[in-house]
Amino acid sequence: MNGARIPAIRNQAVIGLAMFGAAFWLAWEAGGKIIAGDLRSLEFAALVIGGCVAAMVILRNWRTGFYLFFVWMMFEDLVRKYMGNGTLLFFGKDILLALVFAALYRDVRRRREKWFRAPFLPFLAIFIWLGAVQIFNQNSPSILYGLLGFKLYFYYILLMYVGYALIRSDEDLRKFLTLNALLAIVIGGLGIVQAIVGNSFLNPRHIDSALEELSKLDKVSPISGQVFNLPDSVFVSTGRFGQFLLIGFILAAGTAGYLLLHSRHGRKIGYLAIGTIGIAILMSGSRGTLMLALGSVPALAAGFLWGAPWKWGGAHRLVKALRRAFIAAALSVAGMLILFPQQAGSRIAFYTETLLPSSSSYELSHRTWEYPMQNLMGAFSEKHWVVGNGIGTGSLGAQYVSRLLKEPPPGVWVEEGYGDMVAEMGVLAPLLWLLWTAALLYYSWKVLRRLRATRFFPIAFAIFWYAFLLLYPITYGGLASYQSYTCNAYLWLLVGILFRLPELLGNPPVQLGAPGVPPRV
Repeated sequence: MNGARIPAIRNQAVIGLAMFGAAFWLAWEAGGKIIAGDLRSLEFAALVIGGCVAAMVILRNWRTGFYLFFVWMMFEDLVRKYMGNGTLLFFGKDILLALVFAALYRDVRRRREKWFRAPFLPFLAIFIWLGAVQIFNQNSPSILYGLLGFKLYFYYILLMYVGYALIRSDEDLRKFLTLNALLAIVIGGLGIVQAIVGNSFLNPRHIDSALEELSKLDKVSPISGQVFNLPDSVFVSTGRFGQFLLIGFILAAGTAGYLLLHSRHGRKIGYLAIGTIGIAILMSGSRGTLMLALGSVPALAAGFLWGAPWKWGGAHRLVKALRRAFIAAALSVAGMLILFPQQAGSRIAFYTETLLPSSSSYELSHRTWEYPMQNLMGAFSEKHWVVGNGIGTGSLGAQYVSRLLKEPPPGVWVEEGYGDMVAEMGVLAPLLWLLWTAALLYYSWKVLRRLRATRFFPIAFAIFWYAFLLLYPITYGGLASYQSYTCNAYLWLLVGILFRLPELLGNPPVQLGAPGVPPRV
């Protein structure tokens, strides 16, 4: 026995000496970098070490790893702004997601997790096939555009399987929704502060040229001439910040409704998130986000009431919850107007001067119909409209490929979603898009009907509503939102969660309510 312990002791000594040597070498190198003033290299080294630790955590426990990926995805842009726009940072979240999926797939093979069999997958597979063929489109300047486009369109579909396996109980769902609400409060709150103090907050003095024009933007009210900045919060662009706020608003409403029907604890975080996001949307300066959020209010209210459990007074409680949510949002906006009248007033002036039909600078009809239709028709005037110019040639991030190739961008992009598909993948693309998105919403609606009059209906309806908005009205306005990693990742993650919810109905919810509360379903 003692003889068996001797090699182990020697091995531990060797490992200890190796670690001591590695630590000494790292300290020596770090000291040299500090003396030379090269702190950027130390920051990158710290990120690499953190990434290696995260990779080990993910491979050991993919659930914990998913939350590491999810939080990093939200704050990756902030790191990119301060540490340069390097390729490693740009694809860091994608590497983490690949590890999460590999660890999940390993557990599925070992029968530790359930696999999602998507009923709409055959329709989606046809569109994926078209995208794969378009990588090799002869009209594309480089295959790199095709690889970029394929990644933007299809890579985050993996999250559909992750979301399905992630939610095993009400506790898993509550944990995920609570994290989303906290992120919305933090990111929305930082955006509010930035809107008040200016874009010097959360933006470095010297920023990569590709990001500077996205993160430091101002707008002017066309009639009153009031100037205001467009906040980007932790993201690199104001557009991505607005996209996140819309997602956060819809999910916060669904979270508040679910927690109200499920328990008496934790629902205040939903109200706080709605109030914070309401102010952030006002201060964002994004007319699209404002209009979609305002349009979502009656849709969510009507949907929640239609699916409420009327038998045990669930509808009455949902009405109270909606009333409180609207009051929280109204009071938050009123407080902003009182405390910061100039900053809030300049944005309200911009909204009223451009969105009210009575204004001489009214732009709503032009931006929602005339301008998109002009762009759609423009796509058919391009000579390759039948077969397209190749996936990725008009996609988000094409400028990075052109910079890598040291050549000008292809210039085939149009500011209308279906027209952009025609420009990239030909006339067949929008038809296949309509096919697979209709299949997704059809099967999602069937799930939604199964969840009617249950505790899961509010969050399920919120997911359905977000999917509808992204795949139709928002895509009509442009493909940038669908191709943005925040919108795309949320879509597929929430789709997986939605299709898992019916299986949770057989699990009895944890009763956290007061005595006398009717049993919840």
